[in-house]
Amino acid sequence: MRKKILAANWKMNLLKKQAVNFIEDFLKDENSNLIKGEIVIFPAFPYIDSLSKQCAGSGLKIGAQNIASFKSGAYTGEVSAEMLKDSGAEYVLIGHSERRSLFHEKSEDLIQKIQQAITNNLKVIFCFGEQKDEREKSVHFDIVAEQLKSVLSNFEGEEVADFVLAYEPVWAIGTGLTASPAQAGEMHTFIRKWLMQTYGNAVSENVSILYGGSCKPDNAESLFSQKDVDGGLIGGASLKAESFIALKNILFQKKEA
Repeated sequence: MRKKILAANWKMNLLKKQAVNFIEDFLKDENSNLIKGEIVIFPAFPYIDSLSKQCAGSGLKIGAQNIASFKSGAYTGEVSAEMLKDSGAEYVLIGHSERRSLFHEKSEDLIQKIQQAITNNLKVIFCFGEQKDEREKSVHFDIVAEQLKSVLSNFEGEEVADFVLAYEPVWAIGTGLTASPAQAGEMHTFIRKWLMQTYGNAVSENVSILYGGSCKPDNAESLFSQKDVDGGLIGGASLKAESFIALKNILFQKKEA
C-alpha cells in the first residue's frame, strides 16, 4: 500500500536559526503526531546533522537535496551518500530539474547516484518532468516515459518498489504556473500505468507519486484529490511553517477521510 508523503525542498534557502524555528513551529502543531504517512524536510547540507537530531523521535524525516555519484575519493566539494546517512539523512532527491538544467546532470549521473543511495540505505525520491515547449508540442507523455525508462530500467522491480517518484512539470516550478488538477491527474495516471506495464501491478501500487510545481494551500486540495497523486514535493510554500502545516492538513485529512 503506497504512502501519502509531503516533502519540503528548501533548496538554497533558510539559515540555521530559521530552519530550527521552522521545525519547532511545525512540531507544535497538534496534528503533527497523528499522520499516517511521511513528512520529509530537505534542508541545505550544513544543517542535516543538527536538524535530524532535532527531529529525533518526532516521526519527521530529514533528507538531502543531492548526493555524489561516487562512494568516496578526490572529489572536492562533493558529499557522499555514506556521509549523508552518517549525518542522519533518510531520504535523497535525485534528478530534480534544477540539477538537470543548471548542473547538467544526465541519466548516467542519476543512475550512479541512485546506486549510491541504495547501497547506503537512503530512500530515493526520483524527480522528472517536461519543459514548457514539450508540453505545448504535446510530447510530454513521451518525454516523461523516456526519463523514467532511461533511469529506472537499470533497476530491478524490488528496488523501484521502494522509490518515491516526483512528477514536476518544469514549466510550473517557481513560475507561479501550476498544472491543472486534470493535467496532474492525467500524468500521474500515465506514470502509474507505465510502472504497471514495466514492473507489474505490485510495484505500481507500492510506489508513491508526488506532484511538484507551485503547489500551495490554495490549490493543493484539488491537486491532492486526484486518485494517483499521493502527495507533494513542495518548494516555495515549504519555506514557512504556517503554509507547510496547511498543506499537511489538506493532504492527510483528505486522504484519511
